[in-house]
Amino acid sequence: MHLDKSEKISKDSPTPKYLQVVNLILEDIEKGKLKVGDRIPSINETSFDLLLSRDTVEKAYNELRDRGIISSVRGKGFYISSTKTEQKLRVLLLFNKLSSYKKLIYYSIITTLGSKATVDLYIHHYNRNLLQELLEQNLGNYNHYVLAPHFFDQNGHPEDACDLIKKIPKEKLLIIDRAVKGFENEFPGVYQDFVKDIFEALESGILHLKKYQRLILVFPKGELYPVEIMDGFKRFCFFHDFKNLIVDGLEDDEPLLTGDCYVVLAESDLVTLVKKSREQLLKLGRELGVISYNDTPLKEILAQGITTISTDFEQMGKTIANQILGIDERIPVKNPFRMTLRKSL
Repeated sequence: MHLDKSEKISKDSPTPKYLQVVNLILEDIEKGKLKVGDRIPSINETSFDLLLSRDTVEKAYNELRDRGIISSVRGKGFYISSTKTEQKLRVLLLFNKLSSYKKLIYYSIITTLGSKATVDLYIHHYNRNLLQELLEQNLGNYNHYVLAPHFFDQNGHPEDACDLIKKIPKEKLLIIDRAVKGFENEFPGVYQDFVKDIFEALESGILHLKKYQRLILVFPKGELYPVEIMDGFKRFCFFHDFKNLIVDGLEDDEPLLTGDCYVVLAESDLVTLVKKSREQLLKLGRELGVISYNDTPLKEILAQGITTISTDFEQMGKTIANQILGIDERIPVKNPFRMTLRKSL
């Protein structure tokens, strides 16, 4: 078999070049040009024919081998071992937790992938040792690995797992929800920029915030939220000259003060705020402001509407799925983040 040189590898296509090579061979199988047992060109031959680097072609052949389409015989070359081109991709999701928001991402991924892939989900619970175990058990078993790289040590301090992350073949790895610090442009996928996101979201509502005397961020201890959220909040208050305070919780016996606006991360703190405002007869959006991190349908109706700052979790899942399918280019993509203004502000 000789790859038709008229088959162009498009430089402008969002589909990576190695996947374009994969698709060329799959098309020849579907057209009956290739059958089980047929030899295909060597990596060097295909590299020469299609004017591609050897690494790109090798990546394509590895993908075909992982799908069970080709096999290699030492000293002889590569052969077609299966003509079942509709074989599903295998995807492993490695999430830090299974919150309501992660469920939205999960369902968005599987809905977008549809019947083209089977998806398995594991939770590493922010623990790099558990991630190591999961990788030891599963490396080599999947076509794609989607990792949420949120990790904390035993004392609740953020830590990285770059040494473990780099064990996953680069062409199979996608990062989701946050970038790997120090390697923001190295790994493809979709991420939140927690510092920039909260800064810009609060800035978009600055005309409403200016009627409050003080901004208070409720950042719970022990909940393992990204510390960058605090950095973005502090920067916003500094650049726009807002009096501010960061607390780790709301005390039951401490009254709310007229003129304060709270930014809350935890659902429990949101419930406490709404209850206290009712007890003290404070009107949300007038005497007291409330902004909740991460939107849900319930917040649209709670207390006549809670203002939220949130990423688009469904879009995050769609972006990852489209990168898996080769519809979107495999590059780092910042996920949309916005303020949804409601009566609580």
